[in-house]
Amino acid sequence: MQTVLFDLDGTLIDHFSAIHSSIAYAQRSLGLPESSYELVKTTVGGSLPVTMGKLIGSDKVEAALPYFNEHFNRVMLQDVSILPGAKWLLETLHAKSYQLAVFTNKYGEHARAVLEHLQLDRFLAVTLGTDDSPYRKPEPQFTALVMEQLGANPESCCLVGDSPFDAAAAEVGKLKSYLVATGSHTVQALESETQAEAVFHNLFDLGASVFKLQQPNHS
Repeated sequence: MQTVLFDLDGTLIDHFSAIHSSIAYAQRSLGLPESSYELVKTTVGGSLPVTMGKLIGSDKVEAALPYFNEHFNRVMLQDVSILPGAKWLLETLHAKSYQLAVFTNKYGEHARAVLEHLQLDRFLAVTLGTDDSPYRKPEPQFTALVMEQLGANPESCCLVGDSPFDAAAAEVGKLKSYLVATGSHTVQALESETQAEAVFHNLFDLGASVFKLQQPNHS
């Protein structure tokens, strides 16, 4: 295995507060009830329009997106953090000459801005977001596109994520998937809802088990 695709939200970073506040802003702007943080967190994953459609109805998404983007562009670099183990895993795999990429249903422009802000972009060969093409996870064309950009093949590649969308995106590309319960789903939910190779509590456990890495003494 020489190429690793990483999901972003809930896998490498915690951006849920910024996403929730931006959705709430859009809802207030349209005179709609605000969704709770927990509801938003468990709904995120299928791309912003899909998430918004589930929360406010697909007929209101087009009107809501400009409000979301207005607020999110203000707060996205202020209200984001690196999840435990993420920098360690990226840095260690990069040093071992793994080819690493972020493969996300987040807007590509937002993903690249956040990764640069957090100084994680230096470990990555590619960052592909859902608006960088007509596709999104788990559409097979999206998985095929990132594999093509990396010059990778399924036998030497795996996907690390935190949701059934990630497992499904790996499955359609015939990749192995490894999931962490650091985002929108619990270990139990991921084990019952996906065909992932394995599910872990965090990236430290995943790195030690899947890549046989020596865990650091502290996070």
